[in-house]
Amino acid sequence: MIQAFRERRSLRIAGLMGPGAFWLIVFFLIPLLIMAAISFMSRDQFGFPAPPLTLQNYGDVVKDIRFNPSISFAGGLNIRLFDGLYLELFWRSIWLALTSTIITLLIAFPVALFMSRLPRRYRNLTLFLVMIPFWTNFLVRTYALQFMLRGNGPINTLLRTLGLAPIDLLFTPMAVMVGLVYGNLPFMILPLYTSLEKFDWTMIEAANDLGANTLQAFRRVMLPLISPGLVAGSILTFVPAVGSYITVELMGGGRTNMIGYTIAQQFSASVNWPFGSALALLMMVIVTIAAVLYFRSGRGEQRAVL
Repeated sequence: MIQAFRERRSLRIAGLMGPGAFWLIVFFLIPLLIMAAISFMSRDQFGFPAPPLTLQNYGDVVKDIRFNPSISFAGGLNIRLFDGLYLELFWRSIWLALTSTIITLLIAFPVALFMSRLPRRYRNLTLFLVMIPFWTNFLVRTYALQFMLRGNGPINTLLRTLGLAPIDLLFTPMAVMVGLVYGNLPFMILPLYTSLEKFDWTMIEAANDLGANTLQAFRRVMLPLISPGLVAGSILTFVPAVGSYITVELMGGGRTNMIGYTIAQQFSASVNWPFGSALALLMMVIVTIAAVLYFRSGRGEQRAVL
């Protein structure tokens, strides 16, 4: 009897997990294995993968890396230990993604906090307003943002009206940063809102009664309890930003290069599928390691406080 119950329960669990597992296998695992296989292949005369197997694609990534310590103050403090074309692309992508994640967090947290403190009858309205951008194609939204920043766009038109000189906003690193923050902002707001909505604010009052000031109560009481939403929002923002292609293409105009844009060029203009696959696989490994370390650090901090 018990054995039959366990078998039926296992079948129900397998039935529930089956569609999701099938989706992950077909649309994630199999393409990943294909990309990994292509990264070890050679390039034919047309740029497509062909035998024999080789490690040359990975060698091309690291061959120009050299130890070159330097400190520069042009445009801010810049400390470098290693030099290399693709290493610089990886570092620039990680730096822009990390910076955009921090800016997105600084904008999203007050918004999510405001939403969570509203009366319940108004929360659905604010969630609806946050979700509206998802109803529009990302490409259309990026073109709209591009129009806002162009030379004859509304921002520079307003500056001219006020008698000020126009600013070159489009096709700059700042434009790419604005695009990354704008595109990923809802992914940060929603997880933070979910955590803040469940937060028990009487714990802050209790911490204040025990002598903690506002900053101490936030750091030692509130932050550990909302860390799941913070970690989830940061990962959902950082990972797409590292491999961003459309934003770099439209907002940066190819002048602010990132690793996602370079990978796309290998599959289109340069027609070098094996090398593009190697770059994509390395980027995925780096992003996965960064996400795991960040997730583990967040859980470790939460356990230490609790």
